[in-house]
Amino acid sequence: MKGSRAGALLVGLSAALTLAACGVPPSDVIQAGEPASGMSSPSTAPQASAAITLFFLRDGDLAPYGRKVDGPGDLGAVVRLLFGGPTASEAVTATTKLPRLKEAPEVTIDDDGALSVLVPRNVPPLSHLAMLQLACTAAARLPDGSHPADAAGDGTAGGAPTSARLAATRPSVRVRGNGWTMTQPDGSCPDPLQP
Repeated sequence: MKGSRAGALLVGLSAALTLAACGVPPSDVIQAGEPASGMSSPSTAPQASAAITLFFLRDGDLAPYGRKVDGPGDLGAVVRLLFGGPTASEAVTATTKLPRLKEAPEVTIDDDGALSVLVPRNVPPLSHLAMLQLACTAAARLPDGSHPADAAGDGTAGGAPTSARLAATRPSVRVRGNGWTMTQPDGSCPDPLQP
């Protein structure tokens, strides 16, 4: 035991002498600057969930259905959820006129403030009820311009106007397919669910 202590002392003394011989003066801890940052532990809190309203059909009429989603629930994600249809628990009372898509639709906000949905090729024109589902869901998401206009869901505005501009023009939906375009205002929407 005494030999290992002596060896450790000699190694420490040797290192100090080597540093001093190289011109590095000994010093205490120097307090300067901010504490280290940039790395976060894996135990950081997850993103808060958001309450959104999707419009499906109940007995043939538009009806709001509430869902909890991770993160802020940007417009693109909300539209993709709507096209995904009711969950198993919602399907007890909910149906949809929107087709199930094999590819995600492209969601943007047009210069005139309309929510624009480009559906994949070979999707036929949507029914009036399907268009109302989209328009009412968009209107429930942006009734007063208080939610971000991040339609793409990637954190960038992508040149899209602000949500205040979208709300100021009363949200409408423009759906484009292969050779067809349909527009639907939100004028006849039931009240959305309150969070």
